[in-house]
Amino acid sequence: MIKTPRYSAMTVRLASARPVLQTAYLPPARLARLSAGAANDNGDDSRSSEVLRDALLHFARLGLSAASDARNRARKCHHAGDQAGYLHWLAICRALDRRMAAALKANLSRRTRR
Repeated sequence: MIKTPRYSAMTVRLASARPVLQTAYLPPARLARLSAGAANDNGDDSRSSEVLRDALLHFARLGLSAASDARNRARKCHHAGDQAGYLHWLAICRALDRRMAAALKANLSRRTRR
């Protein structure tokens, strides 16, 4: 008979999205304001939901290369002078990869200052 080693059960811990509020030290108005919004609230306006929908559709078409494709499209629109197209593709790139979008925006703003 082969004996298998016994492992202890893995513990499960809850990590809350925001730190636990010390209610005894906060005035009621501030406590209500801090606990009112959702921890994952990225915006509830129609513009952010449109961008998210467009970003998800773009990701569904292209997969993992969707962010770099959106960056390239934003760059092309910027160089063509299409400000609306540039902002649209930059928002999609930002929804998919925030760092890539920030780097593109910084790079293009640096080049236009020269």
